[in-house]
Formats: sequence, structure tokens, C-alpha cells
Amino acid sequence: MKKNKKSVAMVVMLTFLVVIVAQPVNAMHIMEGFLPIGWAIFWWALSLPFMAFGLYKVGKIFKDKPEQKVLLAIAAAFIFALSAFKLPSVTGSSSHMTGIGLGAIALGPWATIVVGTIALLFQALLLAHGGLTTLGANAFSMAIVGSFVAYGVYKGLLKLNCPKPLTIFFAAFLGDLMTYVTTSVQLALAFPDPIGGFIASLTKFLGIFAITQLPLAIIEGILTVLVINTIYKYKEKGILSDETFTDN
Repeated sequence: MKKNKKSVAMVVMLTFLVVIVAQPVNAMHIMEGFLPIGWAIFWWALSLPFMAFGLYKVGKIFKDKPEQKVLLAIAAAFIFALSAFKLPSVTGSSSHMTGIGLGAIALGPWATIVVGTIALLFQALLLAHGGLTTLGANAFSMAIVGSFVAYGVYKGLLKLNCPKPLTIFFAAFLGDLMTYVTTSVQLALAFPDPIGGFIASLTKFLGIFAITQLPLAIIEGILTVLVINTIYKYKEKGILSDETFTDN
């Protein structure tokens, strides 16, 4: 059983890493040095408490549910790979899928904050995607806001007895979109329009992001449904334990 678990995780990781290696290196998320230092510090300060509590929750998972380490690895690979697919967008940033919805649905928002932040950190260090000064801002928009939106939508639609595939789709779809709404807010705050101020700048950023982000969010929703369905199939076949995927 343990050997099968390791095989599943290894296949997923290698598949996603092959995809990543084939991608050209360009700036993604909010690029290194793009935010004024004051705003970079602000988003770091805002994100750190979420990261700290997320680490505490991951520690509890490792202690109380060690079988979910496989799922953590799958979620990390999914987030890392999907957020490496990018399209040019606003100067200093780009549009891409996030992969956050899968983690939020399977692990809950707090663990996903850690997984998402680690993925962003590795991209900044290894692929020159994003950056260390902007990691706080990128983590807040994708790992924090994206996780809580996806989790909230998932739980809310479940209570409304929405079909499971649609519930998963809309959770991932809206988690992705709200990541870019947040990024637009961050950029508008840092770079208000000289005439129209924050609102004019926000409208501009949202409009530009929408062109590329809407279709990407739809694709992410579909992919998340497919991956979660695959996880359930592995559970049914006994390759993953019944405790590997839980509705948090």
C-alpha cells in the first residue's frame, strides 16, 4: 500500500515537472521589484499571520492524518504546475491558472495557504517567476484569498445540494478569478491613475486581466474536477486510503 501511494505521488510530480521544464521563463504573478517597497512590506505583514497559522494546521495534519501527506504532495504539484502556465497581461504581471481550488477543497484553506506559498517561493527561487519582495503580495492574492474563496464556494454550494462536479468547478473557477481581482486591487493601490485615482486604475487592471483570465479560470475549473474525480477513483481501487481525501 505504501509503495502504491509513493508511486502515485511520484507519477503526478514527474508529469507536472516535465510540463514545467518545457515552459519559457518569464515574469509571472507580480514580478520581483515591481511593487514600491512600502506596499511590498504591507502585503508581507498582512500575509505572515495566515502563513504562521497555516503551518500550525499542516503540523496537525502530519501528526493526526499522516496519510494526507500524499494529498499534500499532489496539491503542491498541481498548484506549481498550473500556475506556471502563463499568458502576457498587465505590465509587471501575467495571467495564469492557480491550482488553488484543488488544495482548498481537499485540504481546507489553511493547509493550502502553506502549499501555495511554498509553490510561489520555489517559482521565485528556481524559475525567476514572481519574486521574494513580492511574495507576500502574491501569496495573499493566490494562496490566501484564492483558498478561502474556493473553500467558501465549495462549502456553500454543498449546503445548497449542488451537484458535486459543478460544486468543484465553481469553487476552482471563482477561486482563480478572485485571485486576479485581488491582484488588480494590489496593483491599483500601488499605481493609482493620475486622473481617476484608484477606481480608474482598478477598472483598467480588471479589464485587461479579464481577457485572458476568464478562459483560464474555466479551464482550471474543468481540470480540478477531473483531478479530484481521479483521486476518488484511486480511493475506490484501494490505492489511496479512505482517509486520504476528506471533506474539510
